[in-house]
Amino acid sequence: MFQDLDSTLFNLLKQQLPAALVGQFSISFMTPDNQFPPSSVVLPAVDFFLYDIRQNFELRNMEPTFEPQLDGRVLRVPPPARVDCSYLITAWPQTSAPNPDQDEHKLLGEVLKVLLVHREIPAAVLQGSMKSLRMPIRTVVSPSSSLQNLGEFWQALGGKARAAVSYTVTLAVDIGASTDVGVPAVDLNIPSGAI
Repeated sequence: MFQDLDSTLFNLLKQQLPAALVGQFSISFMTPDNQFPPSSVVLPAVDFFLYDIRQNFELRNMEPTFEPQLDGRVLRVPPPARVDCSYLITAWPQTSAPNPDQDEHKLLGEVLKVLLVHREIPAAVLQGSMKSLRMPIRTVVSPSSSLQNLGEFWQALGGKARAAVSYTVTLAVDIGASTDVGVPAVDLNIPSGAI
């Protein structure tokens, strides 16, 4: 599931960023620790680090839905769990560039513009299991609520603090099997004495 979300975000950037920028940087989903970037990541790069996954209780719905089938039967579908996936997004310029800080901020700014435009991830960029989700995938550029202190976060990773965007994607995760509740009863409403 999470690998399909990563692929979807990759696809979103590749389709929505300016054509002149696409192909000039790589996209990574690795931990931005003191070993970043590894040899597999070519700079400049944008890194989407999935740092937090938690159930969203504010969007919780306990009511099942009932879906009619072609044969007249009805399926009882349990409500999905809503799950927030929070990413810390950073940009990594080529260190040999004349103005690496400006390049970092420019790249991060272009990515931010794409993310702000889409409050829901467009269906055209969905990948793998993301295509079969029953509810839209909501997104928000958000404060780093679960990262109480970014300085401590970077220190724990052994890295140098840098500009970052916190981005939360909310998925609807199916958590139960549908059950067949049969064919609905039909009230013919025949007046008494008519038979």
